[in-house]
Amino acid sequence: MRLDLDAYVTATLIEPEGEAAFALGDGQVCWSGGARRRAHEGAILAGRRHPSAEGVITGGDDGRLAWSTRDETRTLAEAPGRWIEALAVAPGQTLLAYAAGRQARVIDLANPAFAREFAHERSVAALALDARGRRLAVASYGGVALWYARIAEQQPSMLKWAGSHIEVAFSPDARFVISSMQESALHGWRVSDARDMRMGGYPAKVRSLAFLDRGRFLATSGAGGVVLWPFAGADGPMGKQAAEIGFEDGALVTRVAAEAEGTVLAAGLADGRVWAADVASGRQAAVSPATGAAVSALALDRGLIAWGDEAGGAGLVEVPAEIR
Repeated sequence: MRLDLDAYVTATLIEPEGEAAFALGDGQVCWSGGARRRAHEGAILAGRRHPSAEGVITGGDDGRLAWSTRDETRTLAEAPGRWIEALAVAPGQTLLAYAAGRQARVIDLANPAFAREFAHERSVAALALDARGRRLAVASYGGVALWYARIAEQQPSMLKWAGSHIEVAFSPDARFVISSMQESALHGWRVSDARDMRMGGYPAKVRSLAFLDRGRFLATSGAGGVVLWPFAGADGPMGKQAAEIGFEDGALVTRVAAEAEGTVLAAGLADGRVWAADVASGRQAAVSPATGAAVSALALDRGLIAWGDEAGGAGLVEVPAEIR
C-alpha cells in the first residue's frame, strides 16, 4: 500500500490490528485505512503508540500533548509557550514522559492525579524509559541524567560526557544506556558502574536506534548500511567492533526499525528507499524504491513495515517472505 499524505511524516507506528498510523508535520494523525484527526494546531514534533491502549500520543509545537484515536483527540497535558518534541513510553506500562524546555515531565495514563517534573540545566533533547517504566534517561548537553520515574524528591545519577546528546535508549535489560551525539558518534555507559565507551566511525549523525534479537544487537542509522553493535555478554559492546549490513550503493541510512524479540530489521534511506534484512541469515530484500525524499519515519511490527518520508510519501507492506 502506497499513500500520499501531503506533509512531512514525523513518526509512524503499527497498531495492534495491523493498521499503520502516521503523525504529520501539518498537525494531523492519519491512518492507512483512511481516518484522519487534527491533533495539533501546528506541527507534530514527536509521536508514540499509546503503551496500553489504541491510538497515537503526539507532542507538538503548540505546547500540547495529545492522544488521538480514529474517533477523537484528547489533550493529556499542556506546556504553554514550549515545544513538546521528545516523548518516551514503555510498552505495556502506563507511564509517559515528555520534554518541555529544560524539564522532563512524567504522567501516568492510568492516574490523572500523578505528575512528576525533573529540571535540568540545559534543554532536554531526548528521553527513554526502561522496559519496566522504572527509570527515565534524559539526554541533554553534557550527558544523560538517570531518574527514578515515580519518585518526586531525588537527585539524578549523572552519566557525563562532554558534548550535545540528541538521542537516548536503554538496552532491553536496562544494563546499558546509549546516546547519540551531535558529532556523529554514539556514547554508552554501563549503568551499574557508569563505565563508559565511545562508539564512533559514523559519517553522519545517528538519528535512529533500535534493539533487536532480545537485546543481543543494537541497530543504528548514520552510515551507508545499518550498523550493528553486539550487546551479548556482561560487557556489551565494550572492546568489540560493530558490523554493517546493507546494500553498497552510497545512500545513507536515515531510519532503522527492528523486531525486539526477533532478528528482522528494516532500514529507510536518504533517497527514499526501504529495505529489510534478517541478521541471523544475512538475507536482504528491497521493500520500496527510491523517491528522492529521505525516509523520516519507520516502523516494523507484527510482520509489517510502515514508513514515511520528508515529502509526505508513505507506505505499509508485509515483511518480504524471503527474509521471514
